[in-house]
Amino acid sequence: MTRSPELPLPEGEEKRRAVRSLFDTISGRYDLVNRVMTFGMDRGWRRRAVRSLRLPGGALVLDLACGTGDLCIELQRNGYRAVGFDFSHGMLVAATTSAPLAEADILRLPLRDGSADGVTCGFALRNVVDLGAFFAELGRVVRPGGRIALLDASEPENRVMRAGHGVYFRQVVPRIGGMLSDARAYAYLPRSMAYLPSPAEMVALLVSSGFPDAERLQLSGGITQLLIGTRG
Repeated sequence: MTRSPELPLPEGEEKRRAVRSLFDTISGRYDLVNRVMTFGMDRGWRRRAVRSLRLPGGALVLDLACGTGDLCIELQRNGYRAVGFDFSHGMLVAATTSAPLAEADILRLPLRDGSADGVTCGFALRNVVDLGAFFAELGRVVRPGGRIALLDASEPENRVMRAGHGVYFRQVVPRIGGMLSDARAYAYLPRSMAYLPSPAEMVALLVSSGFPDAERLQLSGGITQLLIGTRG
């Protein structure tokens, strides 16, 4: 049987609507699926992101596309004041953090310039409509000297690991998602990697957005990437 071609990934306003609907749909079991499909490694990735902020205690850190609030919990555990923003109402309803949360478009945050000491974002870079606009918004809301820590999935550089990861991410993850949550949503998530530009392009975008020391770190053999930087 010939495999039917995949539909093109949505763009612009269509992508915005699709992403919101997707995360509203999977919000109830989002944390469970994350734990299962990452074998619990997602907790360590979030701890690493928060440690990389290196901000003083009590610093105000925004968690953008906060989902159910895992990063907010980790931020509070490390002595930061966390505030979460997400445009998925379902994810906010399912949140388990005590941090204040707001429903908002993270490309247009309802905040003054330079009002945040830091920003975190977990596994949402490929879901924003315009990554350059998102990085520019980070440059606007983070004060000089503030820090960012942005997590997302990535492909390992090692050929063998990349092949194994490709099979797991594109074939096994959708099956796990289908058993525990929504098959269609978890078929989309691996495909959404195509939205991300190359690592060099992402670092260059961050530099041009006001983070001159931006760099990319590979975690767990390269299956996850962490973008960090200091506001100039």
